[in-house]
Amino acid sequence: MTTSSATVAESTVNREHAETIERIVANVGRVIIGKDDAIRLGVVALLSRGHTLVEDVPGVGKTMLARSLAITTGCDFKRLQFTPDLLPSDVTGASVYNQQIGQFEYRPGPVMAQVVLADEINRATPKTQSALLEAMGEQQVTVEGVTHLLPSPFTVIATQNPIEYEGTFPLPEAQLDRFFMRISLGYPDPREEVSIMDGREATDPIDLLQPSCTPAEVVALQQYADSIYIDELIKQYIVEIANATRSHPDTTLGVSPRASINLMKGAKAFAMLQGRDYVIPDDVKAIAVPVMSHRVLLSPSARMRGINQSTIVNEALDQISVPGAAGGRIAAAVTA
Repeated sequence: MTTSSATVAESTVNREHAETIERIVANVGRVIIGKDDAIRLGVVALLSRGHTLVEDVPGVGKTMLARSLAITTGCDFKRLQFTPDLLPSDVTGASVYNQQIGQFEYRPGPVMAQVVLADEINRATPKTQSALLEAMGEQQVTVEGVTHLLPSPFTVIATQNPIEYEGTFPLPEAQLDRFFMRISLGYPDPREEVSIMDGREATDPIDLLQPSCTPAEVVALQQYADSIYIDELIKQYIVEIANATRSHPDTTLGVSPRASINLMKGAKAFAMLQGRDYVIPDDVKAIAVPVMSHRVLLSPSARMRGINQSTIVNEALDQISVPGAAGGRIAAAVTA
């Protein structure tokens, strides 16, 4: 089937949703200067109902990104400072005996917020880290046999500093797999750094930040992202990329099926940010590294040779042919 470019151009995201997304990105950009790509990836994770691991050196704005997203979306925000003495009940909450009523009652923990910042998550013990597994995977927590549903929208933004190894506990594969994507902010360029200094000379820009949308609008965006069209050829493309990481000679563990699902959902949200209501292969390629790389377990020989996880995913992308590249089958299917 053939189609005109005019027809494809008409297949765009609802204007109201597109304006809401741009307001979110622009508002966060007032605080996180010069990092539009990282901001958009954070928004992709939020619209995909996913969780974000921000891994970078200290002082580049990891915590500020989480706070800015929470304020911008009008969401309830709680911060958890992960330390070796933090207990699972400090995360999920606990049942406390109320003498007035003569019964135990649930006292919610910080995880009962819409945006939860798990700061320096790899400084807590594995037992405490695992307290987040149920919340991140099922949007609920179970305390003493009683299940408590988490609010909606709900997202965890965790930070860790890769250069600080002493006193840290590496995240296990099961925990890493719960994170939708891993992103990095990086150092600003000199001009951006001067702008950051100017903005903080007298006050902090985040103190002046106002919500640009409501939690209900975020939920509406998430529901709309679910409806974005993705062709079967692109789903097959995603699975082939995943399989390429599993069979790569430098890996002992490739990405899980959850990674394939997340890449599909993320590609839909990324297409929304591009103003389209359908997914193209470039959407998949744009987010494949942040969605997949942290789930790859390298072989000892690969680590000794200095190969990193992003290299594995990039080689998988180079290895798999892009669907519809020759005959335009994707564009035709989109408007069928």
